[in-house]
Amino acid sequence: MKKIVLTVTTDLVFDQRMRRICGSLSKAGYDVLLVGRKKKNSPPLNKEPFQQLRLKCIFEKGKLFYTEYNIRLFFFLLNQPSDVICGIDLDTLLPAYLVAKLRRKPIVYDAHEYFTEMEEVVSRPLVKMIWKWIERIAVPNVDAAYTVSNGYSDLFQKEYKTKFSIVRNVTVLSSEIPQKKDEPLVLYQGAVNYGRGLFNVVRAMENIDGKLMICGMGDIFDELQILSKSLGLESKITFAGYIQPAELLQYTRRAKVGLTIFEADGLSNKYSLANRFFDYFHSGVPQIAMSYPDYKEFNSHYEVASLIDNLDPFTLSSSINRLLKDDVYYSKIFENTLLARQEVNWQNEEKVLLGVYQKLFTRTK
Repeated sequence: MKKIVLTVTTDLVFDQRMRRICGSLSKAGYDVLLVGRKKKNSPPLNKEPFQQLRLKCIFEKGKLFYTEYNIRLFFFLLNQPSDVICGIDLDTLLPAYLVAKLRRKPIVYDAHEYFTEMEEVVSRPLVKMIWKWIERIAVPNVDAAYTVSNGYSDLFQKEYKTKFSIVRNVTVLSSEIPQKKDEPLVLYQGAVNYGRGLFNVVRAMENIDGKLMICGMGDIFDELQILSKSLGLESKITFAGYIQPAELLQYTRRAKVGLTIFEADGLSNKYSLANRFFDYFHSGVPQIAMSYPDYKEFNSHYEVASLIDNLDPFTLSSSINRLLKDDVYYSKIFENTLLARQEVNWQNEEKVLLGVYQKLFTRTK
């Protein structure tokens, strides 16, 4: 049985993409180990059909964390038997790449982000230079690569001449058929960080006859709560924090409108195709999404979203109110979500993932 070791910087519990990927690889007969990190407040690991391991670090964030984690990961991988190592995102690729080359094993790169163009990297030139240096060393020399969107794939292939297959963050198709919702609940799920337009979402709620739930944590969580209180919106906005995936699914199924929004600072946002975009329509939830290339392309085939060009509070409130109040328009998009989920789901998408590894093992026999 071939052993695949995959590496991330998350604590594994909330990483739904990796749970899907590792579950599919395990089901296909591979021996799978997912390696992440244990934070001080990390909840216990969920039982999964693959092995999980979390490395403990002294530091929790910033340069010291990334340095410490990469060193610990390097020595762990050096002593861990494997047939393939897969580095997920640039923040684990260097140790995965170095160990794979030292042990003469294939190295795979799974790019969930266009890392060097993330807003928090673009805004810090020295940090970007370091990550770009790592990218230039490793990406042209990986044995296989895949990413989440056409936009990312095109950018990587243009710069490094490395082929990137596309394995989107698609949701597992449930047998439960979604129903239309009446409660005017607007849901945001994801990181609560700068660059997500969340300050304007809170401001937009002044002119929306409904409630907002924010599921997730991040750098601006406290600031958003302060803004909500200053605007007198505490009764309209719920800050739920981190939610376990099973519980988050229940919240998503309750929502009438979902939000998949990003500011266009950095190419990583502009060419993204976020997992929540798929989560919403799989739960029969029409959504507000950005008119960025991959969302626009998808929406031209399956109109599951109302696309917007900017994150001005008036634009947000107008678009959200249309979905909440225009029943004919809402019903059309709702029906489109039911069609899209039948055709675009993890049961179909995992075939691309398995094909990447099948080709790799055939080529490296």
